[in-house]
Amino acid sequence: MLRISGVVLPGNKRIEIALTAIKGIGRPLSRKILNELTIGFDTKADQINETDQARLRGRIEKELTEGELTRKVSLDIKRLQDIGTWRGYRHRRKLPARGQTSRRNARTKRGKKKTGLSGRTTLTKT
Repeated sequence: MLRISGVVLPGNKRIEIALTAIKGIGRPLSRKILNELTIGFDTKADQINETDQARLRGRIEKELTEGELTRKVSLDIKRLQDIGTWRGYRHRRKLPARGQTSRRNARTKRGKKKTGLSGRTTLTKT
């Protein structure tokens, strides 16, 4: 059982894929880290020895991952809102910030459709 950055990596997967369970590490960064440490991509996460585990932990600590990454992203969005940029305004209004059409689409960002004209909810028989 390999635990890095507070995340238990799935032991039955290849280490290249298992590292992507850590927030902030994708396939390209995973490959880059494994190349630097000369660890094979095909080795299972359970089969990595203690020295390689320590080297892997040390290398991943240099990257922004998990809580630090989440904190940085939220502070960046707050900074955009404070200085009054267009992107900050879009984040504050919970609208798409990267130029997507929001008149008909953007349900993921805007949430469930609002109620009708008067705003009243319809009563259901119980």
